[in-house]
Amino acid sequence: GVQLTSAAEVLVRHAVAILERVDRAEADLAATRSEIVGDIRVATFQTAAISLIPAVLDIMAELHPALTLYLTEIEPDYGTAALLAREFDLVLGEQYPGHERPPAPGIERRLLFEDPLRLYVSDAVRGPNGNRLTDFAHVPWVLEPKNKPARAWAETACRAAGFEPLVRFESADLLVHSQLAETGHAAALLPDLVWDSRRAAAQFVALPGDPRRQVYTAVRAGAETRPVLVELRRVLDAVVHRRGDRTAIHTAVPTTSLPEEDG
Repeated sequence: GVQLTSAAEVLVRHAVAILERVDRAEADLAATRSEIVGDIRVATFQTAAISLIPAVLDIMAELHPALTLYLTEIEPDYGTAALLAREFDLVLGEQYPGHERPPAPGIERRLLFEDPLRLYVSDAVRGPNGNRLTDFAHVPWVLEPKNKPARAWAETACRAAGFEPLVRFESADLLVHSQLAETGHAAALLPDLVWDSRRAAAQFVALPGDPRRQVYTAVRAGAETRPVLVELRRVLDAVVHRRGDRTAIHTAVPTTSLPEEDG
């Protein structure tokens, strides 16, 4: 119930502007150096940490040996607050369909890539006729914990198909989701980034409308021209660009197109 006074709100607006100017000044100073040195703190979510970051670390270490990169895995919904609190210099975040939000004031955000979302089930769960989302209305599901955007999106997708998912398993770890799906214990809705680091062993079913989560980079406004952040974003773009062939190899499992649900 505590609220800022009108005077405090004025101070907050000035503080945001002052901190942005500080970031711009630091970026300008860094641009005068001939090489990228120092420390950089990055926050990311699990699948990006597993699939993208190792290659980024290899490239950055080769190109900029005097730079030290610190990495922390955090829940994506905490990224903006942590970035504004200056705990991190860059955040790798995600947004699920229907839950997109514009960047908060003081944040500069760029789309890195769009990550397809598909149903993932074993042959035992799918059966011979599992070609519609409604065909999985009565099987157990594994979803992320409640109040998470991924959970809200998954429940919305199931409800749009006319059923409430029977959630028997909850986990924020998508590798747990994939394992439960592959062993026939549950149906899962997973992003393709999972398969950059492991081979799929079950069946994919494409969802109506080809839903995709957005993976983005975010920095504080004013810091986007800092050379190390420009370089890190460039390297991330390069790593994402060369994902294609590797992802195709790891997802070499039959995929079934899911017809549109009635109504």
